[in-house]
Amino acid sequence: MITQEYILGMGRKFMESRIILSAAELDLFTILSKDSMSAHEIAKKLNGSLRGITILLNALVAMGLLEKKNERFRTPTEAAPLLSKDSPTSIMPMLMHSVALWRRWSALTDIVRQNTDMSRPSAPEFKEKDQEAFIGAMHAVAYQLAPSIVAAINPGAAKKLLDIGGASGTYTQAFLEACPDMRATLFDLPPVIEMARRRLSGTGVFGRITLAAGDFYTDELPAGHDLALLSAIIHQNSMEQNLALYRKIYRSLEPGGRLVIRDHVMSPDRTQPVSGALFAVNMLVGTQSGGTYTFEEFHEALEAAGFIKINLVQQDDRMNGLIEGFRP
Repeated sequence: MITQEYILGMGRKFMESRIILSAAELDLFTILSKDSMSAHEIAKKLNGSLRGITILLNALVAMGLLEKKNERFRTPTEAAPLLSKDSPTSIMPMLMHSVALWRRWSALTDIVRQNTDMSRPSAPEFKEKDQEAFIGAMHAVAYQLAPSIVAAINPGAAKKLLDIGGASGTYTQAFLEACPDMRATLFDLPPVIEMARRRLSGTGVFGRITLAAGDFYTDELPAGHDLALLSAIIHQNSMEQNLALYRKIYRSLEPGGRLVIRDHVMSPDRTQPVSGALFAVNMLVGTQSGGTYTFEEFHEALEAAGFIKINLVQQDDRMNGLIEGFRP
C-alpha cells in the first residue's frame, strides 16, 4: 500500500546511504576494528571536527554498524571482516565504488532533463583510485556469486575459456577450479590486466591462464576458444555496440563454440527485476547509451551476429541472468 509514510521513507533513504559512505571515506570501520576509541581520539586522528565526528559515530551506532560503550566506539566483531579494508573478505571496495556513483547520481535530474546535452562517456570511466575501487568491488561481488554461476553454466567438456572484460579474473579462477583440464584467456584493458596478474599470481590456477591486454571496442579478441564468457559488460553498451562485440566473439570461437552472457535480463515491459530497472538508471547517469535489455533484444542481436540455439539459461534476480548462444 502506498502511504505518506512509505513515500517519505523512500525519499529519506539517502540519509543512511550517505552516512555509511562518509564512514567508508573516513575509513572509520578499519580504524575501529583494531581497538575502541573515543570521539575525541578519532577526531584527533582524522584531524576532523569533534562535533561532526561525534554525530556521525552516534548515527552509525544507531544504525547497528558500530558499538558504543563508556563513550568509546568500536566496529562489531562480526562486522569487522566485512568493513575493515585490511580484511580479505572486505566489502569496502564496493562501498568506495558507491562513493563514486554518488557523484554521478547527483546529476540525475539534469541528465533526465537534457539527456543528449550531458557529457558522459560511452562506457564507464574512472580515475585511477576509482578504477581500483571498481575492480575491487566487482571481485567482492563475483567471489560469492562465481561458483553458482559456473555450476549453472555447466561448462561440460569445454577446454579453452575466453573471459572478456574479466577484470581481476574472479570468474576465470572459478571456472579453472571447477574444470581441472580447462585453460583460459583473460582479456581486459592493460591496467586491469596488471591488477589481475597481482591477484591471480598467488592462486593455484595462474599457470593455466593467459593474460591478454586490449580494448574490445577497438581490438579483435584472441581466437581459438570453445567457451566465451561476457560477464557484466553488455549493460554499459548500446545495442549497436553489443552487436559489434558479439560479432568479435563469434570470430574468436571455434565452430560449435558457446557464448554465455551474464547480466540483467529484463521482462518485456522493463520493470522486472527491480534491480535491473534501477540499474538502468545507473547506466543512464554513467554512460551515453548503456542500459538493461530484454531477452528478445539479446536474441535479436545474437542472431544477427550469427549465433544459433539462443536460450535463457537462468532467470535474473540480481544480475545473474544467463543467456547462451552457439557458433554453428
